[in-house]
Amino acid sequence: MKPILALSLGCPSSIGPEVAVRAALDARACLPVLVGDPRLVRRELERLGVDAPLALVSSTAEARAASGALRVHAESPRLRGRLPPYGRPDQAAGVAQLAFVDHALELVVRGFAAALVTAPVSKSVIASSGAPGAASFRGHTEHLAAKLGADEVVMAFWSRRLVTSLVTTHLPLARVPGAIDARGVARATYWLAHLLHELGLDRPRVAIAALNPHAGEGGLLGEEELTTIGPGIELARERLAVRGLEAELSGPLGAESAFRIANERGFDGVVAMYHDQATIPSKLLAFGDAVNVTLGLPIIRTSVDHGTAYDRAGSGEADASGMRRAIELATRLARARAQRARESSQSVTGPSLSTTTRMSAPKRPVATMTPSARTRSTKRSK
Repeated sequence: MKPILALSLGCPSSIGPEVAVRAALDARACLPVLVGDPRLVRRELERLGVDAPLALVSSTAEARAASGALRVHAESPRLRGRLPPYGRPDQAAGVAQLAFVDHALELVVRGFAAALVTAPVSKSVIASSGAPGAASFRGHTEHLAAKLGADEVVMAFWSRRLVTSLVTTHLPLARVPGAIDARGVARATYWLAHLLHELGLDRPRVAIAALNPHAGEGGLLGEEELTTIGPGIELARERLAVRGLEAELSGPLGAESAFRIANERGFDGVVAMYHDQATIPSKLLAFGDAVNVTLGLPIIRTSVDHGTAYDRAGSGEADASGMRRAIELATRLARARAQRARESSQSVTGPSLSTTTRMSAPKRPVATMTPSARTRSTKRSK
C-alpha cells in the first residue's frame, strides 16, 4: 500500500508552492497530500499551464480514492483576503507558512499521513509575523522538536553522494565551541548510524569530523577533540551497542579529510560539528538533490535543502528535484518503518529473535503534540 505523505506548501510568496505542486504531480510511489490554501495550488497549476483536477480530501479513504487528482487537505489553513505577491512576503505570509507546517504535522500525529515533507519557509518572516510562538522560530528542526516534546533531535542531510549529521544547528559561529559536548556528539553519531541502518546498511562506516584544524594537533590547535569529541564517540559506541546496532566509528578526523574520504566512498556518513561544516560539502556535491531529514523525532520529516528563492518565485522555472528527492526519501523511510513494524509484530521473543528485530531502532515514543502547541495549531487552522 502506498504511504500517504503530508506536504506543507512553505512560504506562499516563495518557490515553495511551485516545487511542492510539481513534485506532487510527479509522485508515483506515494500519495502526496498538499497542506496549504487551495488557491495557492490553483495559482501554480494555472501558471504552469497544467490541467489537473484538484481533490479536497479529509480522510485517508478519500486520499486513496482520488486517483489522478492533485490532493489538498480540505481543512488546510486559509489566507485571509488576496494571496501574497510573489517575492514579497507580508505578515499574512508569515502566519500562513507556519500554520501550514503545524497542520501538516498534526496530520502525521493523527495517523492520517506516514511522513511530513516540508517546502522552504522564511525564518525571519515567520519570526516577525506575530503568530503565537513565532518569535522564537529558528527553523523546522527546532520547531518540530518543541511541538512534539522530543527529548533529542538531530539535523541531517542525505544525498546519493553524501550523508551527514550535525552536532549543532542554527547558532552564531562564535557560540559553536561552547555548544559542543560529549552527549551532543554521541547523539548526532548515534542517529546518523541509525538512519544508515534504516536505509539498509548493516554496519555503516561513520566518520566524526573534528572542530579544529588538523583535529586539534593533540591539543596544540584546540582541545575540543580531546575533551568532548573523543569522549562523545565513546558514548556513541556504548549507545549503539546497547541498542544492538553495529557501526564502524572513526574520529575525530580533520573535517576536510572526513568529507573527502566520504566522497570517495570510504565512509557512509560524516558527523559535522556545526552547520556550515556540513552544508558546504553537501551543497557542493549535491545541491538540489540533498534532502534535509530530522532525526530523533517520533515521526518522519524530510525537506528540501534550499531556501525560499524569492527572486525566482512566480517564474514557473523553479527546480523541483530537491522536493522530489525529499518525497522519495520520506517514502523510503515510511516503507522501511512499516516493514520493520510488521516484522517485529511477527517475531518470536527470546533467543530466536530475527536479525532485523535485533538491529531495529529503540521503540519510538508515540507522536503527540504538547498541549500548548496543539492549542496554537488549532487556533491557526480555523
